[in-house]
Amino acid sequence: MVNSIPQNNYADALSRAPWRIFAVGIVAALAVVAILMAALMQAPVQEITTLMYWLSISSLISLALGYILYRRGLARSPSLSLTLVLTYGWAGLLTLANVWLMSEQMFFSKDHDLILSGILLLFAAIIATTFGIFVAASVTDGLRQLARTAQQIAEGNLKARVSISGRDEVAMVGSTFNEMAAQLQQTAQEREELEQMRKDLIAWTSHDLRTPLTSIRAMIEALHDGVVDDPETVTRYYKTIRSDIIALNDIIDDLFELAQLDAGGLSMQMADHALGDLVSDTLEMFQALALEHEVTLRGTVAPDLGLVRMCAPKIGRVIANLVNNALRYTPAGGTVVVTAVRQKSEVIVTVQDSGSGFAKQDLERVFEQFYRGEQARSRAEGIGAGLGLAIAKGIVTAHNGRIWAENAPEGGAIVGFSLPDV
Repeated sequence: MVNSIPQNNYADALSRAPWRIFAVGIVAALAVVAILMAALMQAPVQEITTLMYWLSISSLISLALGYILYRRGLARSPSLSLTLVLTYGWAGLLTLANVWLMSEQMFFSKDHDLILSGILLLFAAIIATTFGIFVAASVTDGLRQLARTAQQIAEGNLKARVSISGRDEVAMVGSTFNEMAAQLQQTAQEREELEQMRKDLIAWTSHDLRTPLTSIRAMIEALHDGVVDDPETVTRYYKTIRSDIIALNDIIDDLFELAQLDAGGLSMQMADHALGDLVSDTLEMFQALALEHEVTLRGTVAPDLGLVRMCAPKIGRVIANLVNNALRYTPAGGTVVVTAVRQKSEVIVTVQDSGSGFAKQDLERVFEQFYRGEQARSRAEGIGAGLGLAIAKGIVTAHNGRIWAENAPEGGAIVGFSLPDV
């Protein structure tokens, strides 16, 4: 970003004290003239005094006329280019008038010198005005382009950019404008992606809630109407209903915990706890599911792991989410390994599976709240595949830890997190 604070302060100073600046300029100009006349021309004091008198009157009149012209005309000019050109022209006329007046005072008996100096000054004024037109065009071209680009962005074309040339203030404004436009474009893109993911989440959540509810309703109606009266079938229905209710409860818990993470209201009761016990409990909890999927589930805990400062239920939830996610995408005959080790000032837990791993385009976004990679979009997997990693990230972040995902060189995915060893 371009730092414009010094320039703004300078502009504010100019706008607050114009007459002070004019006075300083007049005094400085008179002092320079007096010094040069005394040093280079060896002029007597009386001539210097006379010249200073007429220069003072001339400068005051010139500045007063210039200020009136600015207030009455230039300040209301519809074009910066016209303002600059008129300014150069007015400066040339002032120069011509002032020097002509001084020439009459100093060379009143030398008509040839007076006429020659006037012709030369007129030539210089024309050249200065021509140069002013060139400068005005170069300045206003950049401003016009900036205005056109701003209009395009206002109309919705966020890809519009200003072509920058030079290093002056207009170029600095153009560079800052391009940075602003890039940020607007990125923000709009992120907003669109977030809105699309929000819509997808609503669709996935509706499906994941409606499917078990439809199943529960059908089985309850069958039991209520007496359509099913076989004891074995009734028992199977009750088990299915219980399983669907647990699944619904898990979905609602995920959504509620995600809402707490977003609101910053997640309760964390920190205490020293054995991280190895959490790993063991998680392995035991998921052994039945691993057998059902025909996946080998095992873990390794370093003997020096010791106690870790953490909220045990929440970290247990993180490990459970990672293991559950690994089991979902590990094919039959595969392996899921949980490892917990201590490295320097942190403890690290990793969950590695022998599945297909993460798609390259999904790897950097697997922890986003509303994001599901292609493999996670299977309706059969449920909403847990879409929110589990996002919840895990929120919990680990609340512990001042870090979480990551990568593909193993030998195949499969590795998801790990670390906690500071305070």
